[in-house]
Amino acid sequence: MRPTPAGTRRTPRLRAALLALLIAGAGTSLSGAPAQAAPRMDTSQFKGVNWADPRDNFADDPVVLSGLSLSDSYAQTYTKSSRVISAFRANLGANTVRLPINPYTVNGTYWKSYRAVIDAASAKGFKVILSYWEGTGPRKDGFIDDQATYWPMWNTVVKAYKSDRNVYFEPMNEPHGYTDTEWADLAAKWLDTYASVPRGRVFVSGAGYNDHVTTVCADPRLKGTYLSLHHYGFWKEYATYDQWVADLKVRIGDCANRTVADEFGAHMTTGFDYNKPAPDNNFVNYMQAVTDTFRELKMGSVYWPGLRTGDTYSLQTLTGDPSRPWLATTNQSGADRLAWAWGRGKAVRP
Repeated sequence: MRPTPAGTRRTPRLRAALLALLIAGAGTSLSGAPAQAAPRMDTSQFKGVNWADPRDNFADDPVVLSGLSLSDSYAQTYTKSSRVISAFRANLGANTVRLPINPYTVNGTYWKSYRAVIDAASAKGFKVILSYWEGTGPRKDGFIDDQATYWPMWNTVVKAYKSDRNVYFEPMNEPHGYTDTEWADLAAKWLDTYASVPRGRVFVSGAGYNDHVTTVCADPRLKGTYLSLHHYGFWKEYATYDQWVADLKVRIGDCANRTVADEFGAHMTTGFDYNKPAPDNNFVNYMQAVTDTFRELKMGSVYWPGLRTGDTYSLQTLTGDPSRPWLATTNQSGADRLAWAWGRGKAVRP
């Protein structure tokens, strides 16, 4: 997620019509047997990072993760992905990776190769969160781009991975085009369509830019799912440590036991030291506040991004032979804060 896009908004009448079409139910249901009972929520199990396309995952063609190539075969993609996943574990202690999908990736020829990323991560015991990203330009408006390709995409993904307990499904990243009620309706539609998927393997995004989970948490139709929260320091020009703690907690409400912050991040390649208090630095205040709060609330968190070429927030960078890549940490103090959020390490604040 990056600052609010300036894309064209749809009219209320058109938006209502599109919503009605979507809820009317394009897409074949894979519901079969009743969903399994939701397990006890434990969000602290998710200790992860995002692996992203250099274009921020917004694309009108297949998403190609940093370090991979559209021309790579399944075997080449598997080899590269295995090494990147191993580096996330070795360098950061991660056990979770969040990956983008879109219809161009899943409904086309690249799906055969892209599946190698998911397969490699799962084979190494990683939890894999698959999240739908919308397109770019005028499509980057917070709405599902095209229901006629969205539902077939999920049909394919769910069919391929509903039996893999390491794979989790996030119906949409940052659904800010919809009202809170509209988004809850769509999330409930997804759950009904894929009723055979255990609710404990679904992440329902918070409304807006995933920026608050209180409304989806209160909706009984979404009971038993994890909730996905995004939180960023660039949302404010400046706030103190205490103000950042308060800002985060109001977005979570009393729903911390279901919430995973599957995007949060700050500048890692600009030399900031997140291990020392710096009251005048908004991003240091932010990073210390959110990681302290995740630890306090025993919340899972997935940093944005673990790896994204060209992003100053990236906590890892590619090294070595491109055909057999490895990763290096861009900011050890950032990695320390991540470990602290995950229940390890030592406190740096007095």
